[in-house]
Amino acid sequence: MTESFRRDGEYEQYENPHQGAQQHASSPVNPEWPPPPAQPPAAPPQPAAFASEGAGSYGGDGNGGGTALLTAPPAEPAAPAPKRRTRGPLALLAAVAIVAAAIGGGTAYGIQELTGNDTVASSSSTSTNVVPSSAKGTVSGVAKAVSPSIVEINATSNAGESTGSGVIITSDGEIITNNHVVSGASTIKVSTSDGKSYTAKVVGTDSKKDLALIKLENASGLTPATLGNSDGVQVGDQVVAIGSPEGLTGTVTSGIVSALNRDVTVSTDESQSQGQSQGGGSGQWPFEFGGQQFNGNTGSSTTTYKAIQTDASLNPGNSGGALIDMNGNIIGINSAMYSASSDSSTAGSAGLGFSIPINTVKSDLATLRAGGADN
Repeated sequence: MTESFRRDGEYEQYENPHQGAQQHASSPVNPEWPPPPAQPPAAPPQPAAFASEGAGSYGGDGNGGGTALLTAPPAEPAAPAPKRRTRGPLALLAAVAIVAAAIGGGTAYGIQELTGNDTVASSSSTSTNVVPSSAKGTVSGVAKAVSPSIVEINATSNAGESTGSGVIITSDGEIITNNHVVSGASTIKVSTSDGKSYTAKVVGTDSKKDLALIKLENASGLTPATLGNSDGVQVGDQVVAIGSPEGLTGTVTSGIVSALNRDVTVSTDESQSQGQSQGGGSGQWPFEFGGQQFNGNTGSSTTTYKAIQTDASLNPGNSGGALIDMNGNIIGINSAMYSASSDSSTAGSAGLGFSIPINTVKSDLATLRAGGADN
């Protein structure tokens, strides 16, 4: 019986497609067959031979269709298939989005490690990039970007003439410098990097922090510097110093941050404040560190502040100038340097320079604009 049914589907030679089925029209149904489903299943793709045998009911209605269906397991209903196809791409997209979110935080770091690009400098005080990307990380790039914001200051007083440097912080001519550069000055002349000269007035001074704010007269369109965040500075960071040592306007030197939070003591005495002079005096700003005095006597009136130490070459005239990170942000105001000689003719940098952290400057700026802590 089973064999005869298995051979029924092979009788494709009949010209009448019902001829073979008629031989078994009265045959009893095999009780081992599975019962037909409530709904007819979707017909799976069939060869042309099966398609030509008609689409009769599942249990066999004498048209030969039942025998062909016995050769394969019943197909699943057609409705769920499109749903699976619809959910598949959406689920994949969701999975991709989740993975991207999970690794997103490390993408920039990975690219930086692979390319060597220090767009986001780990040692930088800020994410502001003053230096163009094509010159990032180079001393020349920093110098070109920041030099227009650095000035030379010549102050004249009864004690003589002193030369120092300053940093432009507003386009109309506000300039940060050291108090000892302008203390007691009767006249102040300022030269910008493009060779223009201005007269300046003292706005406010804070001798305890060795800071001063001056303002150029009739100035506009100047290039202000970008003030960074000195709390982000680390030992070993590359830095650039720009100033006017010995009247050499716009001198650029470079080095690293050698140490942080150095307790540097400087004089607040007006008679000592003219140490960085041309044509007289010691030629150096006296300071004290570790209980020892350098570059002359600091006098009886002194103040102490936490300084950034650098081996970038600083010389008399650099005071008030800028210490800059490799993104072009000002991280300190150069204020003191050590020299093995107290004679101005032989004085020179020994790679021990000190800068007032720029965060100290920013915290004192409102006081300076209001006239300073010394008023």
